[in-house]
Amino acid sequence: MGNTNHEYTIGTVQHFLPQIGRVIGCGPVELAVFKTSDGQIFAVENKNPHPKGGPLAEGIVSGHYLYDPLYDWKIDLRSGEVQAPDNGRVASFPVTVDGDSVKVTLQGTLIQS
Repeated sequence: MGNTNHEYTIGTVQHFLPQIGRVIGCGPVELAVFKTSDGQIFAVENKNPHPKGGPLAEGIVSGHYLYDPLYDWKIDLRSGEVQAPDNGRVASFPVTVDGDSVKVTLQGTLIQS
Protein backbone atom coordinates (compact mmCIF):
# COMPACT_ATOMS: atom_id res chain seq x y z
CA MET A 1 0.00 0.00 0.00
CA GLY A 2 2.98 2.31 0.32
CA ASN A 3 2.68 5.81 1.67
CA THR A 4 -0.87 6.49 0.53
CA ASN A 5 -2.99 8.37 3.03
CA HIS A 6 -6.49 7.13 3.80
CA GLU A 7 -9.28 9.45 4.85
CA TYR A 8 -12.11 8.11 7.03
CA THR A 9 -15.36 9.81 7.96
CA ILE A 10 -15.68 9.30 11.72
CA GLY A 11 -18.95 11.10 12.42
CA THR A 12 -20.60 14.48 12.37
CA VAL A 13 -19.66 17.54 14.37
CA GLN A 14 -22.66 16.92 16.65
CA HIS A 15 -21.36 13.44 17.59
CA PHE A 16 -18.48 14.97 19.51
CA LEU A 17 -19.32 16.74 22.76
CA PRO A 18 -16.99 19.44 24.08
CA GLN A 19 -14.25 18.12 26.39
CA ILE A 20 -15.57 14.53 26.28
CA GLY A 21 -13.47 11.80 24.67
CA ARG A 22 -15.01 9.33 22.26
CA VAL A 23 -13.50 6.03 21.10
CA ILE A 24 -13.68 5.50 17.34
CA GLY A 25 -12.43 2.45 15.44
CA CYS A 26 -10.75 3.77 12.31
CA GLY A 27 -9.24 1.13 10.05
CA PRO A 28 -6.53 -0.61 12.07
CA VAL A 29 -6.32 2.11 14.74
CA GLU A 30 -8.48 2.82 17.77
CA LEU A 31 -8.76 6.58 18.15
CA ALA A 32 -9.59 8.84 21.06
CA VAL A 33 -11.37 11.85 19.57
CA PHE A 34 -11.85 15.08 21.49
CA LYS A 35 -13.67 18.34 20.81
CA THR A 36 -12.15 21.24 22.71
CA SER A 37 -14.16 24.07 24.25
CA ASP A 38 -13.31 26.26 21.24
CA GLY A 39 -14.85 23.69 18.86
CA GLN A 40 -11.66 22.19 17.41
CA ILE A 41 -11.59 18.42 17.00
CA PHE A 42 -8.47 16.33 17.60
CA ALA A 43 -7.72 12.63 17.14
CA VAL A 44 -4.98 10.67 18.89
CA GLU A 45 -4.38 6.96 19.19
CA ASN A 46 -6.31 5.64 22.20
CA LYS A 47 -3.08 4.28 23.66
CA ASN A 48 -1.35 5.93 26.58
CA PRO A 49 2.38 6.54 25.93
CA HIS A 50 3.15 5.70 29.58
CA PRO A 51 5.20 2.47 29.85
CA LYS A 52 2.25 0.75 31.56
CA GLY A 53 -0.15 1.89 28.80
CA GLY A 54 -3.90 2.33 29.12
CA PRO A 55 -6.66 4.22 27.29
CA LEU A 56 -6.73 7.97 26.71
CA ALA A 57 -10.39 8.53 25.76
CA GLU A 58 -11.40 8.89 29.41
CA GLY A 59 -8.92 11.71 30.00
CA ILE A 60 -9.77 15.26 31.00
CA VAL A 61 -9.49 18.01 28.38
CA SER A 62 -8.45 21.53 29.35
CA GLY A 63 -7.72 23.93 26.51
CA HIS A 64 -5.71 21.97 23.96
CA TYR A 65 -4.31 19.58 26.54
CA LEU A 66 -5.39 16.12 27.58
CA TYR A 67 -4.69 14.91 31.11
CA ASP A 68 -4.51 11.14 30.89
CA PRO A 69 -6.84 9.29 33.27
CA LEU A 70 -4.29 6.92 34.81
CA TYR A 71 -1.02 8.81 35.28
CA ASP A 72 -2.05 12.48 34.93
CA TRP A 73 0.40 13.05 32.09
CA LYS A 74 -0.31 16.27 30.21
CA ILE A 75 -0.51 15.68 26.45
CA ASP A 76 -0.76 18.40 23.79
CA LEU A 77 -3.65 17.36 21.52
CA ARG A 78 -2.20 19.40 18.64
CA SER A 79 1.10 17.50 18.48
CA GLY A 80 0.72 14.41 20.67
CA GLU A 81 3.72 15.52 22.75
CA VAL A 82 3.76 14.70 26.47
CA GLN A 83 4.64 17.82 28.45
CA ALA A 84 7.51 18.12 30.97
CA PRO A 85 8.45 16.80 33.44
CA ASP A 86 7.26 13.61 31.70
CA ASN A 87 8.19 12.71 28.16
CA GLY A 88 6.79 10.69 25.31
CA ARG A 89 4.46 11.04 22.41
CA VAL A 90 1.11 9.67 21.35
CA ALA A 91 0.28 9.27 17.66
CA SER A 92 -1.90 12.15 16.48
CA PHE A 93 -3.85 12.32 13.23
CA PRO A 94 -5.05 15.23 11.07
CA VAL A 95 -8.77 15.98 11.41
CA THR A 96 -10.78 17.98 8.91
CA VAL A 97 -14.37 19.16 9.06
CA ASP A 98 -16.15 19.13 5.71
CA GLY A 99 -19.56 20.70 6.20
CA ASP A 100 -20.98 18.60 9.03
CA SER A 101 -18.70 15.57 8.44
CA VAL A 102 -15.63 14.96 10.57
CA LYS A 103 -12.81 13.16 8.77
CA VAL A 104 -9.47 11.81 9.93
CA THR A 105 -6.47 10.92 7.79
CA LEU A 106 -4.29 7.89 8.51
CA GLN A 107 -0.91 7.41 6.89
CA GLY A 108 -0.69 4.49 4.48
CA THR A 109 2.07 2.86 6.52
CA LEU A 110 -0.53 2.19 9.24
CA ILE A 111 -2.90 0.37 6.87
CA GLN A 112 -2.42 -3.37 6.60
CA SER A 113 -3.45 -5.17 3.41
